[in-house]
Amino acid sequence: MTVTVGTLRSGLATNLARITGLRASAIQPDSPTPPQAIVFPTSITFDRTFRRGLDEYAFTVTLIAGRQDARNGQAVMDGYCAPTGTGSIKTAIEFDRTLGGVAQTLHVTELSAYGSTSIGDTIYLTADFTVIVYA
Repeated sequence: MTVTVGTLRSGLATNLARITGLRASAIQPDSPTPPQAIVFPTSITFDRTFRRGLDEYAFTVTLIAGRQDARNGQAVMDGYCAPTGTGSIKTAIEFDRTLGGVAQTLHVTELSAYGSTSIGDTIYLTADFTVIVYA
């Protein structure tokens, strides 16, 4: 299979769909339906081996959760943000590091931008996960 941003994005969404109850999307929806993880490409560094053949892709996975109230919303986010466990974004993404054989490896490197975000007229809790994929 040819490596494209789309195939990598789809592979990441497939891994995220392992989390029960989490909607995973390889494309940005018009309107989010929390809890939802959306995969965005952020950069590509070509030719990491100084010759054609290995590129480094950076993705941001944005997690959107409902904010019923501050305490319950943050409790839901805690499970997704944990480094391990059945609800962990990191564990789900790293379950298949080859994304079905199209990548050489991947790694979730950080969690950032955790906080409240306004989308339309609704306030959600969100967090961004950085994923580096070598393919």
